[in-house]
Amino acid sequence: MPQSVVRPAVPLLVLIIAGCVIAAIGNGIRTSFGLFTLPLSTDLGLSREGWGMAMAIQNLAWGIAQPFAGAFADRVGTGRTVALGAAIYALGLLLMVISPNASVMALTAGVITGVGIAICSFSVVMAAFGRAVPPEKRSLIFGVATAASSFGQFAFAPITQGFINAFGWQSALVYLAMALLLIIPLSYALRGRSENTTGQADMPFMQALARAWGYGSYRLLVIGFFVCGFHLAFINVHMPAYLVQCGLSPEVGSWTIAVIGLFNIVGSLLSGYLGGRLPKQILLATIYFLRAVAIGLFLLIPVSELTAYTFAAAMGLLWLSTVPLTAGLVAMFFGARYMGMLYGIAFFSHQLGSFTGVWLGGFVYDLTGSYSLVWYLGIMLGLGSAALHLPINERSAPNFALKPA
Repeated sequence: MPQSVVRPAVPLLVLIIAGCVIAAIGNGIRTSFGLFTLPLSTDLGLSREGWGMAMAIQNLAWGIAQPFAGAFADRVGTGRTVALGAAIYALGLLLMVISPNASVMALTAGVITGVGIAICSFSVVMAAFGRAVPPEKRSLIFGVATAASSFGQFAFAPITQGFINAFGWQSALVYLAMALLLIIPLSYALRGRSENTTGQADMPFMQALARAWGYGSYRLLVIGFFVCGFHLAFINVHMPAYLVQCGLSPEVGSWTIAVIGLFNIVGSLLSGYLGGRLPKQILLATIYFLRAVAIGLFLLIPVSELTAYTFAAAMGLLWLSTVPLTAGLVAMFFGARYMGMLYGIAFFSHQLGSFTGVWLGGFVYDLTGSYSLVWYLGIMLGLGSAALHLPINERSAPNFALKPA
């Protein structure tokens, strides 16, 4: 499929830098929510499942809104979409401060924050990169964007823990909301929208979605991405509390999340680099298999600070390294024209997995007093996703190649 690029409104380097900073702020704040589990649930009297349900709803709202956010950005422009999302995201955090119980928290931390995350997420940012970057460099640039979001996780985990320790969880949320507002001026660099490219089918979005779902490799990719969300959300939200249960300090939990973010910078860059040279579906299968191995070894070895940080480093290398490969396959299948929406559909599957992982973690803990069953399920899902990716065909979807007669 012939693919061209759209000239960005600002120099390409400026666009990439602005997009990476946006990804770092948005993802860094989102990944710090697990640090609020103990102080927030203690002050409000929430059960572990109650807080887990709010986070699960957040991931589900993010997933449901993501295809619409991508389609909106494809139609009206990335810059204004990201600015709107940052405002909603910040509003959600401010409303969390005055949420008195689990029901209200499900609305503020769940629905409002989740929708805001979707509209200014790095998925929307990568759609802007996809239309401005030549096809042969997309995988690498997607890796750079993912690495930037990982740096945000590394930076915001200790910052957020410091805010919580010094000022309390309510003030910490206010400061994080203020940081989100920095995204609004940065979004100016991302202005512009997707245009049709030569040789690519031009059709209504729902018709494009129907054609995409008819492509078997895309279906496998979407289904397999569920597992990525399951792993990430469960570990991100419940890992700090799990380590405290094992006798470690809350600070170890925050630094564990930070270590994941630090090593994910390396993993994302490496994934983006290798994605331009090796079959992406084989790399994805390998990542999911190695996640299952890492979780299995973590459960076999007694938990200590050393094993927690070692596991975090291993998972960090495999954390968001799926994203540049998955986004790269979507762009390869269908081109940049509908990437915001079609990657958004794949990400919806990811967020269904996130919803399941976060909620199930809290439910199983409240039921059994342990996270063991969810850890074991994570191993099985990792092996299953590895098998699903092997049959994926790394080529353009034929029913997107030409304008229909």
